[in-house]
Amino acid sequence: MLLSLGMLMLSATQIYTIFTVQIFAFLNLLPVEADISAYSFDNKTENFDDLPARFGYRLPSEGLKGFLIGARPENACVPIDPPPLRDNLSSAFIVLIKRFDCNFDIKVLHAQKAGYKAAIVHNVDSDDLISMGSNDLDILKQIDIPSVFIGEEAANSLKEDYFYGKGGHVILMPDFSLPLEYYLIPFLIIVGICLILIVVFMITKFVQDRHRARRSRLRKDQLKKLPIHKYKKGDSYDVCAICLDEYEEGDKLRVLPCSHAYHSKCVDPWLTKTKKTCPVCKQKVVPADGDSDSESEFGDSGGEENEVSENTPLLRSLASTSAHSFGTMSGSLSRPDAESSDYEERSDTTDSEEEATVETVVVQLQQGCPDNMEASA
Repeated sequence: MLLSLGMLMLSATQIYTIFTVQIFAFLNLLPVEADISAYSFDNKTENFDDLPARFGYRLPSEGLKGFLIGARPENACVPIDPPPLRDNLSSAFIVLIKRFDCNFDIKVLHAQKAGYKAAIVHNVDSDDLISMGSNDLDILKQIDIPSVFIGEEAANSLKEDYFYGKGGHVILMPDFSLPLEYYLIPFLIIVGICLILIVVFMITKFVQDRHRARRSRLRKDQLKKLPIHKYKKGDSYDVCAICLDEYEEGDKLRVLPCSHAYHSKCVDPWLTKTKKTCPVCKQKVVPADGDSDSESEFGDSGGEENEVSENTPLLRSLASTSAHSFGTMSGSLSRPDAESSDYEERSDTTDSEEEATVETVVVQLQQGCPDNMEASA
């Protein structure tokens, strides 16, 4: 797990490093895009097309003004002569170099070491413009002056009318002045943050998946606790539900707690690499952590029906609920029967008392009636 995680982080770091190096190399090696404006002593003006090199710094936004001088030697494959000394240091010198005989980066580097502020390399026997490049990183790191490439016809015109010795000067003007790194650096920062977030998310998900897979699989020590049965003819097991082959005499069967049996070689990889459940009924082969504790607590609380605690289940079983309801109903029904019997006894007593009173009055009347009859006689 740690090895896989380390390889993942290393690959992400390598991708980001390569991307960053390429971006900064692009920023430092941005093409020096320029148009050459030439001015002669008699106020003659010409513009020449050029193609910037893929190395060196960009031109300033206001352009680079300087006096044009031919390189000595012309190909600048060896160190060249420095520009002439001047009391006025406000103007720079730009060197015109001939193509061929050596790489472009060497020519420009020699011009820089000689003291020139820019270099113009011209083609030979052609007016095609070539994008100057370099494959030597050591030389590229040393070059910090701009350079452009022009055709042979433009070079001849510059030599005839606009050289320093004839009173002319040139201005290398950039085609754009907005620094591209203002847009690329924030973009690089955003890409880096997104990459970091992606790596963190991938690492987190990887750890969670590993943890989840470990919890859902059966350990080897748990697998050894499951019984193995050697198949014999007449056993209740007939076909392995995984490979669908019939059991043969002497086959090793892994018997799960749910009474399902499989070939040991078939079910063991399932239990240790996929899930610790029966492939058919999905019953857990080993109870999860905390199941036995919860079951024992539930059993204890079920034995003590009248005690209430945090372990008492909210819903009782149907049988206990029915018995309790039936007992309550029977008790409530027995109390009205007793009250009705008491009422009947009281009513019977009242009736007997009334009957005794009526009989007493009748006897008294009968006793008094003969005296009244004698008096009337």
